[in-house]
Amino acid sequence: MSLVVSKSNHDFLYLQVMQLIRELSEQGTLLPGEKLPSLRKMADKLKVSIPTVKLAYQSLEAQGLVEAREKSGYFLKSSATQLARPKRVKLSREPVAVNMQVLIEQVYDAIHQAGVVPFGIANPVAAAPTDKMLSRTMRRVMSIAGSRAINYGAIDGFAPLKKQLIHRYLDFGIGVDPQELVITNGAQEALAIALKCVAKAGDVIAIESPCYFGIIELIESLGLKALEIPLCPDDGIWLDDLSQALQDHDIKACVFSTSINNPVGSFMPDLKRKDLVALLESHNVVLIEDDVYGDLHFTAQRGTPAQAYSTKGLVLTCASFSKTAAPSYRVGWLIAGKFAAQARRYKRALSCSTSLINQWTLYEFVQSGEYERNLKLLKQRLRNNKERMIWCLQRAFPSTARISDPQGGCVIWIDLGSGYDSVKLFQLALENGISITPGYIFSATNKYRSCIRLSYGLPWSEKLEQAINRLGELVHLAKNKKAAP
Repeated sequence: MSLVVSKSNHDFLYLQVMQLIRELSEQGTLLPGEKLPSLRKMADKLKVSIPTVKLAYQSLEAQGLVEAREKSGYFLKSSATQLARPKRVKLSREPVAVNMQVLIEQVYDAIHQAGVVPFGIANPVAAAPTDKMLSRTMRRVMSIAGSRAINYGAIDGFAPLKKQLIHRYLDFGIGVDPQELVITNGAQEALAIALKCVAKAGDVIAIESPCYFGIIELIESLGLKALEIPLCPDDGIWLDDLSQALQDHDIKACVFSTSINNPVGSFMPDLKRKDLVALLESHNVVLIEDDVYGDLHFTAQRGTPAQAYSTKGLVLTCASFSKTAAPSYRVGWLIAGKFAAQARRYKRALSCSTSLINQWTLYEFVQSGEYERNLKLLKQRLRNNKERMIWCLQRAFPSTARISDPQGGCVIWIDLGSGYDSVKLFQLALENGISITPGYIFSATNKYRSCIRLSYGLPWSEKLEQAINRLGELVHLAKNKKAAP
């Protein structure tokens, strides 16, 4: 490698280093998501100065080819910035009743079929598994607690875990009364309780478009109506569309994921989130924030929970450990504020309590520091996987495809273009041992027929890259033929 960069060359040395990185990328020797050699190591290999290498890396960063991560170094990016983002959709004219259960059931069945490549399930923890750590922790809990650990717990949750969560919210300047925090069976139960606290059958609920299909199915099961608000793929809800909808419709509540949206991966900046809360509270509309992906951000700082900006107490926060520690433990929480008394009643009626041993284990897991250490590793792997997946998609999919650039989480959104049928692709993929999620189920109004969601929350392997290549071949078969005249 030391012969590649030469002082006898007419080009500046840092330009030669830049060209070397580009060539390594084009050859596939250095892949998106991989870490570049450290400044010192690269300088030693090329027999140049550290400032020369640093200038080369910084210049590549300015061009969007390299990403600097604090305390981690420089990483190669895909050329996603050169791709078109998913288009903005139109604001829905009217709220609608929802009917998506049949297709959603098919998607869930596909997720759990043995032997499939599971691009269809959003399970980020799979990229940095916690099973061994949690196994050790649970054994320790059993030795300490004995039979207490398998008894029923308090309706609103294990007090030490609640205290731990309250301290974490203090980092955002949010003071939470223990009576306002209810531990739930995952974030889905938290969302269900929140909706039951603020709405009744027939009420209009504003949701993001596209929206996580679990929320759409929940709205359907509660007999509510959904009104879709278009989502910017970069920074969340379009506030002008939301403002128009608030004027035109009697909206009872909104369910938004302002930190990291599923399926697009958008991230709403704090100032915009503050404006969102102010807009909703000026109309006395409740915001239910689904913050389940908030800790899996790739941005410099985590988004501040919307509750920090509430002046009327009309923001409820739902979150869980399902995406960061243990999906099967089903431990989530709801910060219900002034709706706390109702929330506890609904929790008692729905499930009585949440698994005490799972709560206790997670409390000890967080207390030990292992949770934070694994979370840091998880975010790094997810970020690398995202870059690798975008790179693979660019090579395998049609040039018409519009690809999101997630700012966190574990899923990516792809609009294949006019004429493509994601439901047909879903069936074709499953026949080839690959599960995906068709975009059709992320809308209550049958939008996104040409879109799919893929998960990169998996241990990366050559098998995944082969599956993406196979998907690229199947995409062409999922294009609808024009009807004969």
